[in-house]
Amino acid sequence: MKPRFCNGAAAPGWAALLALLLATTAQGAAVAKPTLLQQFRAGPMAGIDDYIFAARRLNDTDGHWYANIGYYAHDPNRKAWREGSKLYRWNMTTGQLRVLLDDPRGGIRDPQVHYDGQRILFSYRRGGTEQYHLFEINADGSGLRQLTDGDYDDFEPTYLPDGGIAFVSTRCKRWVNCWLTQVAVLYRCDQNGRNLRPLSSNNEQDNTPWPMLDGRLLYTRWEYVDRSQVDYHHLWAANPDGTAQINWYGNLHPKIVMIDAKPIPGTDKIVASFSPGHGQREHAGQITIVDPSAGPDNKAFARPVSKGNKFRDPWAFSENCFMVAADASVLVMDATGAQQEIFKLPPEDVAAGMHLHEPRPLMARARERVIPDRIKPTQATGRLVLADVYDGRNMAGVRRGEIKKLLVLESLPMPIHYTGGMDPISYGGTFTLERIVGTVPVEPDGSAHIELPALRSFILVALDENDLAVKRMQSFLTVQPGETTSCLGCHEQRTKSPPLANTRLLATRRAASPVERIEGVPEIMDFPRDIQPILDRLCVDCHGYEKTPAGGPRAGQLLLTADRGPMFSHSYYMMTIARLFSDGRNQPKSNYAPRTLGSSASRILKLVDGSHYGVKATPAQTRILRLWIESGAAYPGTYAALGTGMIGGYAENKQVETDVDWPTTKAAGEVMTQRCTGCHDKAPRLLPRSLSDERGLSFWRPDPDDPRLNTSRHIVFNLSRPEKSLLLLAPLAASAGGWELCRESKAGAPVQVFTSTDDPDYRTLHAFLAAGKERLEKIKRFDMPGFRPRPDWVREMKRYGILPVDADPAAPLDPYAVERSYWESLWYQPMPEVLAKSGQE
Repeated sequence: MKPRFCNGAAAPGWAALLALLLATTAQGAAVAKPTLLQQFRAGPMAGIDDYIFAARRLNDTDGHWYANIGYYAHDPNRKAWREGSKLYRWNMTTGQLRVLLDDPRGGIRDPQVHYDGQRILFSYRRGGTEQYHLFEINADGSGLRQLTDGDYDDFEPTYLPDGGIAFVSTRCKRWVNCWLTQVAVLYRCDQNGRNLRPLSSNNEQDNTPWPMLDGRLLYTRWEYVDRSQVDYHHLWAANPDGTAQINWYGNLHPKIVMIDAKPIPGTDKIVASFSPGHGQREHAGQITIVDPSAGPDNKAFARPVSKGNKFRDPWAFSENCFMVAADASVLVMDATGAQQEIFKLPPEDVAAGMHLHEPRPLMARARERVIPDRIKPTQATGRLVLADVYDGRNMAGVRRGEIKKLLVLESLPMPIHYTGGMDPISYGGTFTLERIVGTVPVEPDGSAHIELPALRSFILVALDENDLAVKRMQSFLTVQPGETTSCLGCHEQRTKSPPLANTRLLATRRAASPVERIEGVPEIMDFPRDIQPILDRLCVDCHGYEKTPAGGPRAGQLLLTADRGPMFSHSYYMMTIARLFSDGRNQPKSNYAPRTLGSSASRILKLVDGSHYGVKATPAQTRILRLWIESGAAYPGTYAALGTGMIGGYAENKQVETDVDWPTTKAAGEVMTQRCTGCHDKAPRLLPRSLSDERGLSFWRPDPDDPRLNTSRHIVFNLSRPEKSLLLLAPLAASAGGWELCRESKAGAPVQVFTSTDDPDYRTLHAFLAAGKERLEKIKRFDMPGFRPRPDWVREMKRYGILPVDADPAAPLDPYAVERSYWESLWYQPMPEVLAKSGQE
């Protein structure tokens, strides 16, 4: 099998290329300018003959960059990988192409060459098996040996200068919070695959770790904490033991997946694939050079190289010499984007749908700097020193002494996901549940010294003397066992050192503060259980269905009852669209100004302070409301609610459990056409014609100013008390118990569309809503008696060892208690002293 250049001609050996380069005419005239490859082989690529790469088939049904391992949540028989893969070695000089490993049913990916140039580390899923594991093979194809095993996927490995291996793994037992595939986060092991341990607590993907010249690991971290789930996946760095995790570049710049980053020899710069938007399949993007000298936020210091977004897996020989993959080819590219195809997979691979991945030179190379371990595996906690909470970006208007404490929240992993959106966790807001851990003090100089459990994801909220939010993290931090780490302040400036006055911190003159639990508050809030009783006590007398618009117009504008709509309760939906709380929503924005997120910016707290018609919450009620907002303002307090109890919910971003074909829905649609279309003929007054009719509204990022929200299916249909549906109350005469809101014109006299509940068309609409109530009572929402999580949720809890493998899927269980056991099973367990000293697990 001979490699071919892009013109189809067979590539000659290096000797022939050199002869061509040096040839002259009889008159001594020079021949044409050397090709890009010829220039590189005379320079940065000189003396490197052999290269390795993988060829494999792609998941062509899913465009997500990470959807290439494991199975899909709702169907374990549907795999995110495809069968068929090879590991190749190619000699550029002779053109010889050798197959080091061929598995027609397996998967081979992520090869990396050892420092000695004689071994290749890669991830391999043997044909007929389910999981990828780490393998090593000699450069001549001999000596294949397996390093890791088990029921989870290990992939994207890299050799570490200390002799260990870093990789990503689904051993973290969590799923993407907005998709139907599993999460893999950073792990490490020794050179034989033993002593595995996590380095990351991320809820979402970590990807493509690689050592930088200074010895730290550079990797991609995807996260969304109170901000858009599709916009933040940037470059982070950590020591090889997981300590000192810090944003390396881009965390304030949305809409790029920065991935496959590697150092450029002889510089502090890196080359990476910048995959646009939420990323393209298999990391395809624009080859980009990043210079970190101006800090992590300077967009001008990320310079695009390639023209177009089809390139991946860059390798740098110098600042002006790169090797990249594209489709089935290897290309060389210079810093201007000029490129030349130097190899293409054999026709039989192309015909089989294979793509070429991870081209690497087969050569020896120097080890990076070795950073000694800083962890203490016998300890359960680590410590964080915050130098000055007032020192940071976008802190204008915050007075010294204003911040009294920090609220500590924990972002909780999701055991499985089905919908593709955040429903029903929130309506356009958070995807993730957050645990209320407690508070720690802030000293008068702005410093704090905190003891935190190791390897969990924490969010800090700066609170004032009234416990209201001043500033909030929109990211998370973690500490390793025994680690002491630090930050300068809130959203700190990364390009300046702290003032000398900050070197003698009040908080460090004492022991670290353990997080003090907040008494009388559930750790994880549940809206129907914890918030609705407060609304019932304080608000529903006025903001309920019994208070008609004629007697109090507020009721028709803001309903705060517990009645269920097709997906949410009416109160949760109305509090969301009325913007009674501020949680950051699902927007591509980060680092808000002080007091624009959380409790300080949430109107509901001002409406219950006594100034609104004398309504005054007790201190305990205020605390519950405030902490519900600070912890993301979710609807359920359990992930078991996902994919359940919704008419017109979603699965894989497509609506399911719809009612459009129900006879009652069709009959109701005909009535609305006859009796309502005269006024409700177009948006925003157009009425939903079914329980699942979104009328074009986004289910995951609705515009809060869209007037259609006021007549959404989530509020006009009442599936707890069908007769209290706005669809029936608005057109019904007041004498018959209705609200008589329909009018001849916008400012005209009221119209009694239905003078009596005996009207046949009224009865048809009521039957439509009663059918919805009956269906909801059958499928059951999380807060309804007899609720059962989906079988997939139970399946994963069995796989994680939380439920017995023989547990009856139909038997009653408490999803709140089961999920607590699941989260606790992920907590770091300190290693006994004797094992730590011996280096064993």
